[in-house]
Amino acid sequence: MADIFEALEQLIQYGIANGLIHREDIVYTRNRLLAALQLEEWKPVEVKDVSFSSPSPILEAILDWAYENGRIKTNTTTERDIWDAKLMNCLMPRPSEVIREFYAKYNKDPKLATDWFYSLSKASNYIHTARIAKNKQWKTKTEYGEIDITINLSKPEKDPKEIAKLKDAPASSYPKCVLCKENEGYEGTWHHPARSNHRVIPLTLLDEKWYFQYSPYVYYNEHCIVFHAEHVPMKMERKTFARLLDFIEKFPHYFIGSNADLPIVGGSILAHDHFQGGNYTFAMEKAEIEEYVSFSAFPSLAAGIVRWPMSVIRLRGKKEEVLEAADVIYRTWQTYSDPSVDIYAKSGTTPHNTVTPIARRRAGLFEMDIVLRNNRTSREHPYGIFHPHEELHHIKKENIGLIEVMGLAVLPGRLAKELDILAQYLIQHTKKEDWDPALLKHWDWYEEIRSKYTDITKETVLDILQHEVGQRFITVLEHAGVFKRTKRGKQAFRTFLRKVQEKLS
Repeated sequence: MADIFEALEQLIQYGIANGLIHREDIVYTRNRLLAALQLEEWKPVEVKDVSFSSPSPILEAILDWAYENGRIKTNTTTERDIWDAKLMNCLMPRPSEVIREFYAKYNKDPKLATDWFYSLSKASNYIHTARIAKNKQWKTKTEYGEIDITINLSKPEKDPKEIAKLKDAPASSYPKCVLCKENEGYEGTWHHPARSNHRVIPLTLLDEKWYFQYSPYVYYNEHCIVFHAEHVPMKMERKTFARLLDFIEKFPHYFIGSNADLPIVGGSILAHDHFQGGNYTFAMEKAEIEEYVSFSAFPSLAAGIVRWPMSVIRLRGKKEEVLEAADVIYRTWQTYSDPSVDIYAKSGTTPHNTVTPIARRRAGLFEMDIVLRNNRTSREHPYGIFHPHEELHHIKKENIGLIEVMGLAVLPGRLAKELDILAQYLIQHTKKEDWDPALLKHWDWYEEIRSKYTDITKETVLDILQHEVGQRFITVLEHAGVFKRTKRGKQAFRTFLRKVQEKLS
């Protein structure tokens, strides 16, 4: 029994060291933890080591005790996550306190407010820093600059017991989705993630109510989510661009962008209008304008085609100029077709053209990148004509959303093990008949690598594979670009921009 008291004391001391609670909160916090674990007594213990960078090791010890003593029934990841969040919530300030502290700091400096809230979200284990550390990450030099690669290992896979529980557990419509405001403090179920330790900040964008939070599985520094107060679907419109510009006026140290609002080219949650942002510089932001265009209605607005594998138009200038130009580009693109490059705006009444916009501040001006998207499919490309084609699915089959568009590849966890095996195959010159059948999807790529490199050794193979994954991802982005980077594609892009110029003259 003494071990559980030591772990609880460690957690309390961790909370003090990381600003979750104050010394005046110790007795109250201790009693909340005892109640959560159905303990009726307390044994004072002396704790020497409280230098934990994450509460995860402490929580693991407490959860092991909880399972051994019948508090946790199945010991699955889902149930442990529910208990993890429940215990950390014992150390969390109430939502009103978080909001009050955030805006007290915001009134001094917006960056001070986001720094504090980000630290709180990590310290509370809402942001799963220990799991995120498992991700494999590296940078790769390409002709478009240095891009980021992440193999996502942070989200745990469900084991058979959890899958069985999911099948039997009743579904619920509350909260409606993982982005809704009602997630704040929600305990979680077999179908819905634990959110007891979740806190959100209310924002006003264009006189509308929105909320600000961080992603529990951040893919880059200060990966935040801004979501509509109501459970309304994603919708691209003039107000979308205006909201993005309003946000970066309020938080000039952050970028913010929106996934497209159509399937295939959109994000994973199209049912709830939201944006993603943060404090990170992606490769696309570093890319230069390679061909400028002028709009006579706004002579001071800098605009042009960005040197990037996808089709990107950059606008930089005053807020209202950027808004007007972005809106005209979007409305022009909505109805634009060019059969010569396989672009059709509609199939019957089904729309195909939309955009992925990203806004940021640069040298005091407002900057927005407009990425042109099209979600049309064909018999040859059932997953999408402007989507990674099947020969690239061994690397990336999933949607190309906002994060990938900007130059950060979020690749499936299976690749971690597969690349390790491929490394051995390359070193040992393994014959095709001796391959694991599950890895034969990589065979053509393997042959390309073998023909390209003559110095594949134990010391070089990892660097080679990481570099080639990066090059493959560039090809993924090129497939997602509506105007290809060929002579014909560039000319078609210019033709579209002339349409925009006519409307902005």
